[in-house]
Amino acid sequence: MAEPPEPPADDSPETRMARLILALRSQGVSEPKVLQAIETTPREIFTPELFKQRAFEDSALPIACGQTISQPFIVGLMTQALKVDKRDRVLEIGTGSGYQTTILSKLARLVYTVERYRTLMREAEGRFKALGLTNVITRFGDGGEGWPEQAPFDRIMVTAAAPGEPKALLSQLKPTGILVAPIGKGPVQSLRRYTGDGQGGFNVEKLIDVRFVPLLDGVAKEL
Repeated sequence: MAEPPEPPADDSPETRMARLILALRSQGVSEPKVLQAIETTPREIFTPELFKQRAFEDSALPIACGQTISQPFIVGLMTQALKVDKRDRVLEIGTGSGYQTTILSKLARLVYTVERYRTLMREAEGRFKALGLTNVITRFGDGGEGWPEQAPFDRIMVTAAAPGEPKALLSQLKPTGILVAPIGKGPVQSLRRYTGDGQGGFNVEKLIDVRFVPLLDGVAKEL
C-alpha cells in the first residue's frame, strides 16, 4: 500500500514572516525593536503585483521607475546601524516604495523622506495613508541636496549610492548624529556609517559591500 502523502507545509504569511525573521537573525540583525518593526510591516503592500508571492523572500525586488525595494537583510542592517531612538528626527534619501520609510517611522519621532520620482512618491504616500502613518513627511525633490530647511537631523539614511562622501548631507547632521549610506561609483559599493564626534568631524566605519542604484542629481523627468 502506498504511503499517504505528507501534509503540505504551513506556508501562511505568518510562517513565511517567521522564517524571514529567523533568516535576518542568522545574518546579524539582532536588535529586537528593528526586528519587531520589520515583523509588523506588511512588505507585500510595497511589492508590485507580479512579485507579491516573493514579498517574504530575503531578496531585493523590482518596483516602478527602474528602482528596487531593498532586501530585508539590508533594510534591517542599515536600520540597526542607524541606532534610531524614539526621540529622533530622521532624514531618508530615496523614498522608493516606502518600505524602509515605514520601518523607520516605527522607531523615530519624525521621518522626513525625499524622492526624485514623482510616481514613486505618490504611490508611497498612498501606502503611508493606508497604514495610518502620521509621523512621515514627504518631499519630491533632489535627495542629494537633503532637506536644509528642516536640518539638523539626528539621523540620516541614504538608500542610493553616493559617488563620494555626501558632504551636503553630512552638513545637515547634528554634531553627534549618525549617517548611513552606500558609497561608491561602481556596481558594488561600501556601506558606511558616519558618526559625528561633536567637534565637526566624523568617525567612519565600513560595514559591508552592497549593491544600490546610484544617487542621481535633480528630479526625474517622467512621461
